[in-house]
Amino acid sequence: MNPPKTDARRHHDPEARGFASDNYAGAHPEVLAALALANGGHQVAYGEDDYTENLQRLVRSHFGATAEAFPVFNGTGANVVALQAVTDRWGAVICAESAHINVDEGGAPERMGGLKLLTVPTPDGKLTPDLIDRQAYGWDDEHRAMPQVVSITQSTELGTLYTPDEIRAICDHAHAHGMKVHLDGSRIANAAASLDVPMRTFTNAVGVDILSLGGTKNGALFGEAVVVIDQDAVSHMKHLRKLSMQLASKMRFVSVQLEALLAKDLWLRNARHSNEMAQRLAEGVRAVHGVEILHPVQANAVFARLPHDVSERLQKRFRFYFWDEAAGDVRWMCAFDTTEDDVDAFVAALKEEMAR
Repeated sequence: MNPPKTDARRHHDPEARGFASDNYAGAHPEVLAALALANGGHQVAYGEDDYTENLQRLVRSHFGATAEAFPVFNGTGANVVALQAVTDRWGAVICAESAHINVDEGGAPERMGGLKLLTVPTPDGKLTPDLIDRQAYGWDDEHRAMPQVVSITQSTELGTLYTPDEIRAICDHAHAHGMKVHLDGSRIANAAASLDVPMRTFTNAVGVDILSLGGTKNGALFGEAVVVIDQDAVSHMKHLRKLSMQLASKMRFVSVQLEALLAKDLWLRNARHSNEMAQRLAEGVRAVHGVEILHPVQANAVFARLPHDVSERLQKRFRFYFWDEAAGDVRWMCAFDTTEDDVDAFVAALKEEMAR
């Protein structure tokens, strides 16, 4: 059958790739094929479709028999819905100062979710029980928002990883104080690939109560999910999702993408590849005199410090962002479609600009 005709025109170079964000990547061909498979005919709206039903089976295979997935449109929506589900109106969330919910979500958890973020500075983006204790107090003080949740990110915003034992220690500590644990898993696949363990090893197996399951950064066109692990920890998730404007009418097109990633090993293949490209990039950068890698490269991100003028010239050749412009810190991200040639070309360009 010939492909359907369209009046759309391509407005970009499909061979152009940069290192700004894994969100810049397109959708994986297997995900696009799954979307086409789900198209055609009528399916019940708002999540009562066959694809969302099958997604529940897959999610339970990855996150345990009690897990339930609530597909949403995006990562911020997933985080806001998840955190609302485990806090009261007077509740607060303890998180790293660098956490995405604090830095990159436009205040949505506080403005839209109606909760307070209690932040803690961390050297590597990771919380510990001792760091949590800097904010874990005042439950009976009506003048202070009540700490009810600890939110961690895996992999972190600095590209570092928690070990399963580190997350278990956080969960045990939080639960001992009557708090729940939320895991922001926008790059959970990269963490599992790097640790070489199933996702359950550092989620339901160690006490995480609820998580945001990422898809977009790992090959999906759009769509994430809130995964409730402890059903007793939350209430009225369906109502919260709708109230937060995250209920997709044609939910089958979100669910089938997550199904394509999770049914076999596409999620893992994509994550392993982007991690491997980050390692290749880090190895090339380490050979460039005058460039400093700032954090351990454990997932698909490389953080570096180099002269500001070099970064500005390099940005004209490859897209990437400053992380701390005043300090000259930058972030380079690899994606599932980053190639070895992309990495080698970037390292060559970096060497040229550093030599000028």
